Amino acid sequence: MRVGVYYSNSDVRVETRPKPAIGPGELLVKVMASGVCGSDVMEWYRKKKAPIVLGHEISGDIVEVGAGVSAYKRGDRVFVSHHVPCNTCKYCLAGNHTVCNTLHTTNFDPGGFSEYLRVPKINVDRGVFLLPDEVSYAQGTFIEPLACVLRAQRKAAAPIGSTVLVLGAGISGLLHIALAKALGAGRIIATDISEARLAHALNFGADHVFDARQDVPALLRQVNDGKAADLVLVCTGALSAFMQGILCVERGATFVVFAPTDPGITLPVPVNDFWRNGITITHAYGAGPLDIEQALTLIRFKRVLVDRMITHQLGLSQIQKAFDLVAGADQSIKVIIEPQK
Repeated sequence: MRVGVYYSNSDVRVETRPKPAIGPGELLVKVMASGVCGSDVMEWYRKKKAPIVLGHEISGDIVEVGAGVSAYKRGDRVFVSHHVPCNTCKYCLAGNHTVCNTLHTTNFDPGGFSEYLRVPKINVDRGVFLLPDEVSYAQGTFIEPLACVLRAQRKAAAPIGSTVLVLGAGISGLLHIALAKALGAGRIIATDISEARLAHALNFGADHVFDARQDVPALLRQVNDGKAADLVLVCTGALSAFMQGILCVERGATFVVFAPTDPGITLPVPVNDFWRNGITITHAYGAGPLDIEQALTLIRFKRVLVDRMITHQLGLSQIQKAFDLVAGADQSIKVIIEPQK
């Protein structure tokens, strides 16, 4: 079978490998669509693991079923979660599934940028979700990223009618905007340094957009009745965005670290101001089973219109172009690889 092997952002090769053989309790899935995530082009993180077959936002068809599997059959259309929690450790029992040791050590074989993948037994047990007829393969690639976004906003628990500030209007920022709109945000403001991304932010529900190089804290207050934001979501790894976001948090509000920085970056926080003003700093990494189920429901019933975010659907032979588009940022929103083409 053909696979897309990552060596670096500028060196992603189509190679041939044997089709995975499955064992008892496992599934073989024919990959029909696999989204390119922003984390796939995070070179400082990915290159040290190269060569590797990436791709974790997948949908496809079950083509082989291992002995003992009764919940699924050949021909089922599915989304498969690459990381799954144990559901029994102290972290999972406390609702912190994304810090579970099992979640950080599970994956499918080899990765979504391949014609076929093997779903291990533990992923079959708790990481396979049937796609309703209303959800296309392309829409299915949004289940995982939307689940991550949903988890972040659920943790923040911003009341309906809140003012939401999204710093960084790439695909994760746009999903945050669309979800905040669906969940009843009162006012949504977005920032970026790209005019194209700011235009997309308006298109997906932002009420105001600002160039991040401007005085965002002042502009925010001008359009928000003199107040800062009730929820600040940092969706870019630029330290300047984190520093800007700290100046944009209203009393009693929540500051969410959604994107990582480069390694070794330290964020200085005005501790006394945050203490006195009751500001919460939290993080959001990954998604748990409940987040995935809810994201699938939101897509199924068109509460978040992910179709409009798809700008490129490319065959596996064009995987280098896909990585160039995502790494370049301005020319695309969501890029999807279709390995069977």
